[in-house]
Amino acid sequence: MSASLLTLILVFAALLIVQLVYIIIGKIQPERDYRLIGTRIKTWWGMFFIFCLATLFNQIVSLLSLMVLTFFALKEYYSMIRTRKADRRLFLWSYLAIPLQFYWIYIGWYGMFIVFIPIYVFLLLPLPRLINKGTGGFLRSVSSTQWGLMLMVFGLSHMAYFPFATPQYGGGLVLFLVLLTQLNDVVHYVASMYIGKRKIVPTSNPYLTWEGFACAFVATIAAAYIAHPYLTPFGTGFTLIIGALISLAGFFGSLTISVLKRDLLIGDSGKAEALKESYLSRVDSLTYTAPVFFHVVRYVFDFM
Repeated sequence: MSASLLTLILVFAALLIVQLVYIIIGKIQPERDYRLIGTRIKTWWGMFFIFCLATLFNQIVSLLSLMVLTFFALKEYYSMIRTRKADRRLFLWSYLAIPLQFYWIYIGWYGMFIVFIPIYVFLLLPLPRLINKGTGGFLRSVSSTQWGLMLMVFGLSHMAYFPFATPQYGGGLVLFLVLLTQLNDVVHYVASMYIGKRKIVPTSNPYLTWEGFACAFVATIAAAYIAHPYLTPFGTGFTLIIGALISLAGFFGSLTISVLKRDLLIGDSGKAEALKESYLSRVDSLTYTAPVFFHVVRYVFDFM
């Protein structure tokens, strides 16, 4: 049995156990709100499916799957923005940036991949809004669109680059990243629910507490240490450092998206409730952890 297939079987068994525990606890304690955990578990299953496609089939299938994920995340982000008719053309052009960004990954053009959205799209994106659309609301519409592209497309697209940058380790690195990121979120949420007392930013996200942060930080580093021999070529020292970085980046990513949603959805409680189980809620932390993990690994190791 190959190492990749054995890893898939072990991960599948672990996910199945987590799913069963979630169902049992939900029935034992129906008064508790475990919807966030359920959302994270769904994300784990989705990313496990993408990992299976990348491992058992080819890189193209994985690339297309992640491209679709970024599209829906960006679409849901735009659905939160109060727009005018003049902004729709801007959104259309921003959607066209998605296949281009993933095309640079497909051909392995790292230089263009890393500057396309932060520089070229940033410079060219205002043009559709300027032509015959006036100046009213220009800054808000352009800046909010660019923010969405940076987080939902540029940030998440780093996951798609791993299998192309390092075919030998790419699939394992993506799974390592996703598992640690989602575990960090779940432990933070559960620990805050049971033992959390001191809220970090009560006005932005009442679920984040210092006790939850400490538990998630330790749990993520421990999980990195346990998983790294099976999914990565990392040594022990680097694994502990990268586990800490993923925990920190995941916290800031979750906090940033929380603040963003509360700002955009002020006065629209119905839409805010509907978006709690959206694609955006499932990948919020990954928008930060994916680029941080990618660039640290690329800087340290030659195989990237």
